[in-house]
Amino acid sequence: MKRTSIPPRRDWRPKVEKLGLVFHTINDACYWDESAFYTFTPQEVDALEHATNELAGMYAQAIALAIEKRVLPDLGVPDWLVPMVEDSWHRKAPSVYGRFDLAYDGKGPAKLIEFNADTPTSLLEASVVQWEWHKDTRIGSDQWNSIHERFIAQWEKVRPSLPGGLHFTGCFESAEDYMTLTYVRDLALQAGIKTSEIPVEEIGWCALRRKFVDAKDEVINSIFKLYPWDWMIHDDFGPRTAQTNVNWIEPAWKMLASSKALLALLWEMFPNHPNLLPCYIGNPCDLKSYARKPFFSREGANVLLVRDGNVLDETGGSYSAQGTVYQQLYDLPNFGGGYPMLGSWLVNGESAGLGIRESERRVTDNGSRFVPHVMS
Repeated sequence: MKRTSIPPRRDWRPKVEKLGLVFHTINDACYWDESAFYTFTPQEVDALEHATNELAGMYAQAIALAIEKRVLPDLGVPDWLVPMVEDSWHRKAPSVYGRFDLAYDGKGPAKLIEFNADTPTSLLEASVVQWEWHKDTRIGSDQWNSIHERFIAQWEKVRPSLPGGLHFTGCFESAEDYMTLTYVRDLALQAGIKTSEIPVEEIGWCALRRKFVDAKDEVINSIFKLYPWDWMIHDDFGPRTAQTNVNWIEPAWKMLASSKALLALLWEMFPNHPNLLPCYIGNPCDLKSYARKPFFSREGANVLLVRDGNVLDETGGSYSAQGTVYQQLYDLPNFGGGYPMLGSWLVNGESAGLGIRESERRVTDNGSRFVPHVMS
């Protein structure tokens, strides 16, 4: 694993915008950063792919155990949602994607930092934009990237369970969310699924039919949401999700999967596993250096890093009023351009490719850059 600096393509802006990456610059700073790239050997990719698939299997075991032991409320799932989570898991409700965030230096095993199981972003960048960059620049012999093809294949697999088509919803005012949603919708269209879109705030409720409806008063039977379950449960309409049958993608069990409390359960189930870091709920136990994180948060919000009892870094946010986990601190490597976090993508629960976010600080946040990668 190494990082190489290069001049960006002169016409990179119109090229990435044509692919839908209109949010390539955020607050006058480059989010899409092709002034560098990371190179991995085939052996390193094999190791990362193996770790990703093994972690996916371990998560499945942890979810099954949590449901069997009836401890979901202790892991952040509200009581009223528990039956939905259990039902969606037992009937294997369709799931499409997820992303493991891995710390990796090319020397030791990759370490799981967290699982973005419900609404992972940076998908368009990882799937299409960096692949087109690779083809255009001809840098490297290949790229670890089958996200696009696997996604279409998964939509084709899911299609029979969507006879009435599929609504797509999210926060349309966010360019990143809307373009990500548009990309996923396009993949569904390529798989032959009838689709429509609706902003999340325009979803209505028909009390007579006890159904969610769209702006045309048509019943919503199936919906892909780029809107997390841990937001939905706090919205006014949240409890109504338990009052009607909707095919949610991602399904309700993904709320449990996205809880960082599962990191502690994983450590309890698989102590000293090479891809895990010690993690505990509520207190650091014997950890002198740790990352304190809320059960549910995103973009590095409300994270406290402590090394030998001293605060190393702390981020703000609005996720502090909930349970927390304490995970052993792992010093991300710095390859000369910042601290990379490897986003290892899953499609249908299997390893599908890699995207890298790079930050000037040790916490990967919404200002972290996306940097392409190749194999060589």
